[in-house]
Amino acid sequence: MKGTLDTLADQYINHLMIEKGLSQNTIESYTSDLCNFLNFLKQNKIHIIEDIDTPAIIKHIITLRQNGLEARSRARHLVALRGFFKYLLKEKIIKNDPTRIIDLPKSGLHLPDVLSVDEISSLLNAPDPLKLRGQRDAAMIELLYAAGLRVSELVHLELNHIHTIAGFVRVFGKGSKERIVPIGSYAKIKVEAYLIQARPRLLKNDISKYLFFARNGNPMTRQGFWKLLNKYALIAGIRKNITPHTLRHSFATHMLEGGADLRSVQMMLGHSDISTTQIYTHVTGTQLKNVHKKYHPRG
Repeated sequence: MKGTLDTLADQYINHLMIEKGLSQNTIESYTSDLCNFLNFLKQNKIHIIEDIDTPAIIKHIITLRQNGLEARSRARHLVALRGFFKYLLKEKIIKNDPTRIIDLPKSGLHLPDVLSVDEISSLLNAPDPLKLRGQRDAAMIELLYAAGLRVSELVHLELNHIHTIAGFVRVFGKGSKERIVPIGSYAKIKVEAYLIQARPRLLKNDISKYLFFARNGNPMTRQGFWKLLNKYALIAGIRKNITPHTLRHSFATHMLEGGADLRSVQMMLGHSDISTTQIYTHVTGTQLKNVHKKYHPRG
């Protein structure tokens, strides 16, 4: 018989005390971690056990980090949650363990490095808009962050994949799965400026189906873009060791920090977790565009 979240947590703590015989200190730590988690669920209007999924737990761990909890403490917190859901699974209260695919490195729970909104702004303003390649690079970096793209998706975007008037980009991710992602007003402006002013002059007499290209109209390599990104990071005064994926992590984190719902962010990122009928029927393209405009720092 399923109970409330508070009841299920009490049952688990009693299980630890009676059947596991854990020390009082351990019991207190687990109780504190569970209470913290339950408060997070209530704040996010999650009231039944079936609504707790992997993205919700990841968001909770991100919140702990934002509140200053160190990696080792976050790792201990995740261990407590793993034990709780393993217990619920054993008791057949749930059918799937949402903590199962969340890694726990030996050094503690590792969360992707992200840039602050101010660091992102500095990075996006680093390319020289008076230079043709500067306009191209500005559009590439802005689009990478605006849509949370993988670098492989960015460099292989074709010209007919970008729709600046509608404010969307068509992305073909892993397994050639297509998704539509809003790009926001800042990216629209920079991409349009690149398309009108820089792209024709950079292309010269060549022909290219790609939105961005290197020599002879061929797509830029991932390594080539990585070098560009690091160059602009230095210009922006960012001393972190960033990669193109850092902007993707920053996109997701900033959206969640702003209050965007997890399903919409997952859909924009193209994670396999959202390739279910339920998600596609509950999140429409219009909703995605509104969410992006409302929560993205440069929407």
